[in-house]
Amino acid sequence: MTNSSSSKKHGQDQPELSGPTPKSHRTKMGKSEDTDKKNLGKKLKDVEISVPIVYGNIAFWLGKKASEYQSHKWTVYVRGASNEDLGAIVKRAVFQLHSSFNNPTRVVESPPFELSEAGWGEFEIVITLHFHSDVCDKPLNLYHHLKLYPEDENSSMSTKKPVVVELYDEIVFPDPSEAFLSRVQNHPAVNVPRLPPGVTLPPPIPVEDASKRRKGDTKDHPLSQWFTNFSEADELLQLAAARQQVYTTQYRQSHL
Repeated sequence: MTNSSSSKKHGQDQPELSGPTPKSHRTKMGKSEDTDKKNLGKKLKDVEISVPIVYGNIAFWLGKKASEYQSHKWTVYVRGASNEDLGAIVKRAVFQLHSSFNNPTRVVESPPFELSEAGWGEFEIVITLHFHSDVCDKPLNLYHHLKLYPEDENSSMSTKKPVVVELYDEIVFPDPSEAFLSRVQNHPAVNVPRLPPGVTLPPPIPVEDASKRRKGDTKDHPLSQWFTNFSEADELLQLAAARQQVYTTQYRQSHL
């Protein structure tokens, strides 16, 4: 979902924003099973790690190049809420397209997690996120309705002004393992809570030299000028920090 007041502005070529105003949403993952987790360290009880994400699609009308069965080119994706690299959390993404497509099950093994196609019809796309073994052993299904046409039927289609539909979500991982938290505690895509008193982590894993690492963020993505700027993402991060602060205060009081 999109909001015209929070979208980036680039001259007169504003994207067609479809859907109602975005609302805060949190998806809490189930706790991972303890089987085969010997190397992950102990679980950190009453601690939550959150990862803000955005998923949706951008569609361009092909204009004079449009045909009966290929009127639009479009890209569907999952990205960090502020375009961070999600590769430290997401291992792969599976996009389930309409059965009329060749090979409708598309697997993307590395970031950026996106898929581009061409067609004429709108349909629901199921995006399944599979996480690294120390993050969560349960996949997450996201449901996105591909939008190609402007919400306003009176709007004229343009080859320069795309239709943009994005939804904001915050994936919450309760009781994370020490290994997971230690690995991502300095990662920009992850909201790491303040730990309860008495809980210490191993030293953070050194981050690989950025010049040697494949760039998986979407900050310089060719479509980034059309991405929605979700200002409420920062507000949600502040709320998450406040929730953790309340927990820490309660924890201290209960141990006085």
